[in-house]
Amino acid sequence: MSKEIDLVIHKNVEDRESRDKYILRKLKEESALDKQVGGNHYKDCTIQPVEFIAKNKIGFLEGNIIKYATRHAKKGEGKKDVEKIIHYAQLILELHYDSK
Repeated sequence: MSKEIDLVIHKNVEDRESRDKYILRKLKEESALDKQVGGNHYKDCTIQPVEFIAKNKIGFLEGNIIKYATRHAKKGEGKKDVEKIIHYAQLILELHYDSK
C-alpha cells in the first residue's frame, strides 16, 4: 500500500475510535435518571423516587405512594397528590388485605 492510503486508513481508524469513545462517554453522562419530562419536581431529590422504587423492588401501588409523597409539596398539585396517596393506600388495603 502507498503511504497516502496508509495515512487515510490510519486517520479513519483514529476518527472511528475517538467517535466511539465520545459516544460511550456521552451515553454514560446522559442517563435517563438525569432528565425529567414534564417538570422538575424530582430534580432536587437526593435519590429520585423511580430509582428508590426500582432498587428496592417496590410494587406499583406502593411505588405510586412514594412518588406522590415525594412531590406533593413541590409540584403545585399538593392536595391532589395527597388524595392520590390515600387512594393508593386504600387500594393496597382492599387488594392485599381484603379490607374495604
